[in-house]
Amino acid sequence: MGTSKVLAIMGSMSDDEQMAKCIKTLQEAGVNFEHMVISGHRTPELLQEVIQNTDADVIITAAGMSAHLAGISASHTIKPVIGIPLKSSADIDGRGALLSIVNMPPGIPVATVAIDGGKNAAILAIQILAIKDETLRAWLLAERTKMENKIKSDNLELKARYSDT
Repeated sequence: MGTSKVLAIMGSMSDDEQMAKCIKTLQEAGVNFEHMVISGHRTPELLQEVIQNTDADVIITAAGMSAHLAGISASHTIKPVIGIPLKSSADIDGRGALLSIVNMPPGIPVATVAIDGGKNAAILAIQILAIKDETLRAWLLAERTKMENKIKSDNLELKARYSDT
């Protein structure tokens, strides 16, 4: 594993299913990470302490409903923060969470991925880290090659499926 590190925070254990996609991708890439549950609303002092004292290079947050975790985190650091908006029972389609994360005031940006986009949050964090980490850059290029090869394979399968010969 490299020296780059990601801090992955979810607002509650109910967010774990989606955050697991993020963690799995970080593990596959060999990224060091710390994963924890911290609520921006229920444990604000703990969140501030963790954010201000982390040695992580990138912070990923996952939350549903009002989804303030990303914005609160970003207000306590100048490190990149990536927000994953999550669907929840109170916000079935996740649009409220998405808007809470994407509509940050000028000067406190949060990178935002798709609703339930845990894998893309990890990929974005890896891209940020890959600016200075050749191993992660190589991993990303290999992943892109895998995606390209999958599409090529799918096209061959499609042609074979509908071929007259």
